[in-house]
Amino acid sequence: MNLFATVLTYPAPSANYRGESEQNRTVIQKITEGRFEYPVISPEAMRNALREILAAYGLPCNRSRLHDEDQLAVKFEKYPYPERYIDDFFFGYLIAAGGKDRERIRGEVKKEDRSGEFRFKRDSVLRMNLAKALDPYRHVSLLTQSPKNVGSPWQNADDSALLHRETAQTAFQYPFALNLNECRASFKKKSDSGEQEVNGLEFVLKAIGELNGVAGNHARSYFEMAPASIVIRLTESLVAGYNTYGFTREGDFPEVIDGILHVVKESDGKEKEGDYPGKEFYIGGKIVKDMSQEKLRMLEGKGVTLDRSPQRLITTVTRKTLSSKGA
Repeated sequence: MNLFATVLTYPAPSANYRGESEQNRTVIQKITEGRFEYPVISPEAMRNALREILAAYGLPCNRSRLHDEDQLAVKFEKYPYPERYIDDFFFGYLIAAGGKDRERIRGEVKKEDRSGEFRFKRDSVLRMNLAKALDPYRHVSLLTQSPKNVGSPWQNADDSALLHRETAQTAFQYPFALNLNECRASFKKKSDSGEQEVNGLEFVLKAIGELNGVAGNHARSYFEMAPASIVIRLTESLVAGYNTYGFTREGDFPEVIDGILHVVKESDGKEKEGDYPGKEFYIGGKIVKDMSQEKLRMLEGKGVTLDRSPQRLITTVTRKTLSSKGA
């Protein structure tokens, strides 16, 4: 069983998905589609935020971000250990080592009490792609004043400066996918009452439903990457079967919605199932709130699970997937 989903965020003005700076101009990362450039956020940024959320849930994470270094920096507690650390299990890893380094590392790992076979690389169980803005970048920039630091024990600059940053008002959409047959691992979650054994998939999906703190500039910017709307498909198919960037500027997902409702009458007068089996789809959030009652009834008649709350819908999907796995 495979899970495919597309998340649509709420729109908000922000400049915290930035790339390198040009002099004092902070530049938004963009890709070109047709004649326009669209702001993007990398899956690596979202994965890093998911690690921090999972750690805040009390789940064991191997990698942590070091925030007081002179460059981007992380620290690993041990060599990768997917049987113990939820981030090593779901996000994968790579140790670039060869020859004598491999022999040395294997020797050090043998001294540890490990339950599984040590591997130097592991693919990510959670697959994600770029978060892409719904609206193109409109060449909007803001100027803010950085004051001169006078009479203080430290100074970052000798004078005041104008800070120049590219800004956009937009929502983002991003897809993710999971092979649920690979998500059977459980981990020890720490809480005030002690440790308890929990299924890792439950908390990864919960973290996506509460995704925040994704891009840079955390000290000033606030942009939620949690779903305003979400479309999920649970299927035996190895592909989603539709455009995973299918949300429109109006917040609809016409390819899936219209495809489920599409009816073809055969020569004997019987109605053939639509383009997609409704029972495989779970749709939640603002897209449901904005839908007409007639269309909601039609989708429910096709077996689609609908919920006005995307977080509650994710909980429903989680329960179904765990029960189907016998977890």
